Amino acid sequence: MTVNPKLKLIRPKSLANVVQAEVERRIVDGDIAPGDRINENSMAAEMGVSRGPIREACSALVKAGLLEFIVNRGCFVRVVSKEEAKDLYVLRASLMRLAGQLLAARITDREMELLSGMVEEMTRAAAVEDFQEYYRINRRFHDSIVEFVDNKRLREICNGLDKELHLYRTRSISRSLKESDREHKEIMAALASRNSQKAGEALASHIHNSMARFFSVTTSGRVATLSAAVTGAKI
Repeated sequence: MTVNPKLKLIRPKSLANVVQAEVERRIVDGDIAPGDRINENSMAAEMGVSRGPIREACSALVKAGLLEFIVNRGCFVRVVSKEEAKDLYVLRASLMRLAGQLLAARITDREMELLSGMVEEMTRAAAVEDFQEYYRINRRFHDSIVEFVDNKRLREICNGLDKELHLYRTRSISRSLKESDREHKEIMAALASRNSQKAGEALASHIHNSMARFFSVTTSGRVATLSAAVTGAKI
């Protein structure tokens, strides 16, 4: 087997982390669909590594909740019920309310400028219905809000929830660019006022509306999920 030359330079523990990140990326990007089995042999060949790092990555992602291990069958991308997805949205809304309250009291002019720039980019993307670009910036916008709060534990928990909800949002966002964009502007206005209550309410309302948009386009009794303990996306 030919080993990827770039991976040869990576120490064993670092290699395991790199492989895990790549497996995770493939799940998040939809290259491996919910319910699909992880093929260790083909994935190892594609990455130019042995099956060991692949197994280690799968084990970590089972613990994180992205994968499910079935005895005598292997690892599969996890699938959960709509009720579980709803629970995640409700929890996410509460955490983003807290993030908004904390950030409004401490946000800097530079952070406001950065967030405003992202909202402007999303407005342009929405105008031409560039869903992929809008979604990419949207993820960065929400990640930045949590990042600017500068609370490590809050960031870790939010990142985990984002992973669980990621695929859901990619399916609902294309029908709601204008609504989502308007809500982002309301969030910015609340942050600009430095009013913690308004900022928290704007963010919580945005997540609840995202949940409503998602379930309005979900027709099956089961939906795919990505799970806790890694990083993510929002509408």
